[in-house]
Amino acid sequence: MTDRQMQIGEVAERTGLSLRTIRHYEEVGIAVPSARSKGGFRLYTEADVERLMVVRRMKPLDFSLEETRELLDLVDRLEAAGEDGGDTERLRERLDGYRQVVDARCETLRARLEMAEDFAATLRRRLPASG
Repeated sequence: MTDRQMQIGEVAERTGLSLRTIRHYEEVGIAVPSARSKGGFRLYTEADVERLMVVRRMKPLDFSLEETRELLDLVDRLEAAGEDGGDTERLRERLDGYRQVVDARCETLRARLEMAEDFAATLRRRLPASG
């Protein structure tokens, strides 16, 4: 059974990314559609949508396009190598480096969110309720 193919509008709706952003990711080689229709329309599979969602989830963590491309490449290469691939140990080590960066950036975001919530609570206490 072949994977259902979607046009870019449906992919944009499902991912919450703009058409422009999805096209840009294709241009820079981060998320290339699996196929094109005879009329030249981009056609995406469920795997393409999942890849775009990974990219979307990386955005709040301030990864550059180059870092995003490298991380996705590592994941692709690790999957292609399989469990017994000779290069898997090195790939896993590099991927673990990214995991450590992600963990640190998430912790930073948690701290910033806590400060923002404290500030919002301060404002609520100091300002009379409206309505």
